[in-house]
Amino acid sequence: MSPKNLVIIMSDQHTRNRMGCYGDDFVKTPNLDKLAQQGTRFTNCWTPAPVCVPARACFATGKYTHQVGHWDNADAYDGAIPSWHHHLRDSGHEVTSIGKLHFKSEEDDNGFTESIIPMHVIDGKGDLLGLIRDEGAPVRGGAYKMKSLAGPGESVYTQYDRDIAARAQVWLQERKDQNPDKPFVLFVSFVCPHYPLTAPPEHYYRYYNDPNLPMPRYRGEGERATHPFLKDYAETFNFDEHFETEDDIRRAVAGYFGLCSFMDEQAGKVIDALESTGLRGETSVVYTSDHGDALGQRGLWGKSTMHDEILGVPMIASGAGIPQGAVVDTPVTLLDIYPFIFETVGEPDHPGVTAEHPGVSLTMLANGTVPDRNVLSEYHGMGSRTGAFAIRQGKYKYIHYVAYPPQLFDLEADPEELNDLGTDPASADALAECRARLEAMLDPEEVDGKAKSRQHEILDRNGGREAVIMQGDLGFSPPPGVAPTYN
Repeated sequence: MSPKNLVIIMSDQHTRNRMGCYGDDFVKTPNLDKLAQQGTRFTNCWTPAPVCVPARACFATGKYTHQVGHWDNADAYDGAIPSWHHHLRDSGHEVTSIGKLHFKSEEDDNGFTESIIPMHVIDGKGDLLGLIRDEGAPVRGGAYKMKSLAGPGESVYTQYDRDIAARAQVWLQERKDQNPDKPFVLFVSFVCPHYPLTAPPEHYYRYYNDPNLPMPRYRGEGERATHPFLKDYAETFNFDEHFETEDDIRRAVAGYFGLCSFMDEQAGKVIDALESTGLRGETSVVYTSDHGDALGQRGLWGKSTMHDEILGVPMIASGAGIPQGAVVDTPVTLLDIYPFIFETVGEPDHPGVTAEHPGVSLTMLANGTVPDRNVLSEYHGMGSRTGAFAIRQGKYKYIHYVAYPPQLFDLEADPEELNDLGTDPASADALAECRARLEAMLDPEEVDGKAKSRQHEILDRNGGREAVIMQGDLGFSPPPGVAPTYN
């Protein structure tokens, strides 16, 4: 395969079941659906971490959270561990980012040739409140924004995404007549459909005015999940307590769906620019997201839990060596993009791809390779009191909690994860096998201890528990040029 340019489009908080090509006939995503027709769609992709900062550190380095130690949204990537962008830039490739990075700061060497309008964590510190993970963790003061900001209009995020799409189009236009010695990589990173759930009116009302708007499932009395890990999250991020009427929920759902279509529109502009510049034939394209969104299901909103509406993200690859119109059910992970990047630009044997990088190239996976491995996702952040680790093993999904009982789901018989087999005697052998496979990858108790030790260190460095609580809840990170507001 001859070397190709690569454009990676990443969104924020886009659960994979809210796309036409993933079987949703309600949410309209025509541009990404077309991309899926041109390439391969992976039906079982997991994020390595169900929250922004750790997921993006893993994506950059091609390693799991426990390997790199960026545990939560107050411990952002700082360039110290080499990333794919460092390696390729240093090998002579132009590697440009446009949009959200959610790294520590632009003062660090993040590995890009150029970072255009990058979004990082606030003040290089991020979500300090999330470092408090004990029983006395405060309720998040900004939780009301999930409901109150849902509706039609523009937000700082939609305005930022429009700018990202515009800058990406300009970048591609300016390169259409260039003939660099080596292929480029362009990383275009949007923030939608991450809340605030304020969607442009043309997208919002398409859904809000539809009487068939699907409402969140399993949120009624007796239907909500009762596992203590989920209760901890719901008590800290009490989003659902602010939804008082059915219309409140409709506005939020329509806002999220509208943002999915809005983001698809922006992604389409980038893909169209590849076509209009004549670069599409020599450029591969990947679309994915950093994690999903519960969107009211099980009475939960946001991220940070281990159900597949959060762990499951879209993964679409199109370009040289990738079958067209194909669908792959093999479990994959965001980390599989890491070796694919090197392979695409003609550096498959680069020393930056080592045995410590657990990813398998998307090209191999798209062409039938079924690796003998378990994909992993882990969580050590805000709203949790204990480390959580999930793996796929055949038809099973196993979730290990250091301080709570494990969960086990048969995803073939129970794709909605409603029947927890974790305490079922008939599932004891499957449970034991899954635990052994997890423990072959890591020591959960040791990893949990490392994460909490690091979090206590950062908390002390920032004045301690009371000072952080007094500062308040950020709610969501502002884009460049927008001042943060705390509640």
